[in-house]
Amino acid sequence: MLEEAKNRLLTQVGPGTPMGNLLRRYWMPIAAVSEFEKISVKPVRLLGEDLVLYKDFDGTFGLLDRHCPHRRADLSYGFVEQCGLRCNYHGWLFSQDGRCLEQPFDDIAYPEARFKEKVRITAYPVEAKAGLLWAYLGPAPAPLVPTWEPFTFQNVFVQIVFSDIPCNWFQCQENSIDPVHFEWMHRNWSVRLRGQTGPYAPRHRKIAFEEFPYGFIYKRVTEDIDESDPLWTVGRVCLWPNALFTGHFEWRVPVDDEHTLSVTWHASPVPSENHPFVQQSIPSWKGPIKDPRTGEWITTHVMNQDFVAWLGQGAIADRTKEHLGASDRGIILMRKRFLDDLEAIERGEDPKGLIRDPKENECIRLPIVLRDLYTKPHTRAELEAHPGRIGTYMRNYIFQAGQPDEVRIAYEKALMIRTDPAESILEVLSEQQTSRTRPKPVPTSSR
Repeated sequence: MLEEAKNRLLTQVGPGTPMGNLLRRYWMPIAAVSEFEKISVKPVRLLGEDLVLYKDFDGTFGLLDRHCPHRRADLSYGFVEQCGLRCNYHGWLFSQDGRCLEQPFDDIAYPEARFKEKVRITAYPVEAKAGLLWAYLGPAPAPLVPTWEPFTFQNVFVQIVFSDIPCNWFQCQENSIDPVHFEWMHRNWSVRLRGQTGPYAPRHRKIAFEEFPYGFIYKRVTEDIDESDPLWTVGRVCLWPNALFTGHFEWRVPVDDEHTLSVTWHASPVPSENHPFVQQSIPSWKGPIKDPRTGEWITTHVMNQDFVAWLGQGAIADRTKEHLGASDRGIILMRKRFLDDLEAIERGEDPKGLIRDPKENECIRLPIVLRDLYTKPHTRAELEAHPGRIGTYMRNYIFQAGQPDEVRIAYEKALMIRTDPAESILEVLSEQQTSRTRPKPVPTSSR
């Protein structure tokens, strides 16, 4: 169990809180660039602060306090100009760095007062990278927005998925260093959701955790593989401070103490018959978490199943009542590292995983189990026949429910497939479970 005081320390993210101060030292993905092909202003909430994100006519992105410093009007109803965002109430205009550029009445009636030079609005840096918009709320100088290796991959179809999760970020991130849950939540529970009682997934025989500069690597061996399998030799990544990387990225962005923005960046390798493949715009979409027909949580896709586990712990998990077991070693390591980072910033040191060296940031390699699928060309037939889980991608997007038709059609066209949008992870995992009774041609790297 965890003491109540330490639970608060790890979960409270608002301004002035220790964890809030820590997380503000990292760039957070808050929106997609493609969203601003249709809109120019978007309200956002991040780390307990109400903000407004905009793109002006010059193409500059800005992130400002949501309320105008004049009389607190809501700037999410404001409108952009060539440079900056204008309040719709009295026309005050603000730049992306927080300066007040215009106060229409005062500028005409009392120009000598130069009142606009005395007014500023809270403003935070925004950068675009890999189709995402990143915000930095911490002290200067800001670190670099990481250029993770997958951001540099060619001939891949990328999509970005957002979901609003009404619970604390920390219980979401603990899922990122919990390998055993996949056996039960994504394999065995899927068997029972199909109305079957078996066969269940091969059991975990051993797990291991290794710290590296950008987080932790977790490794596993199940009954159907040995230590020569990439799941043991390479492993998966709990990416610091708030993401999971398994070949795709899942960020758990703290909105406030009781809400999290789930951000998935997923790249699918495009068959070599369709090379060269270049996306002019990376599509983004909002993934639902509740079935509107029943009002219950959606359970048909991988991440939707994770959401059920996170939400079931309550808005903020009460860790004073938990009983951690041997499979939770990664959870313990992660908590300790966060507590160490809190002490580090109190001493004026950088926390774990910040990147300040431009040379290092040209391309940051991460452990990738299926690296060859992203770095070498494969035909459509080779991808579909691959012994890893990549073959399932060739039929449907299995990670989240709700993929819009326009994204699905683009996905099908890029991957040269026809999918059944009704197919869910339950059918996919059923096929994978059945395949375990067949001779295994090579060590798999799908789990």
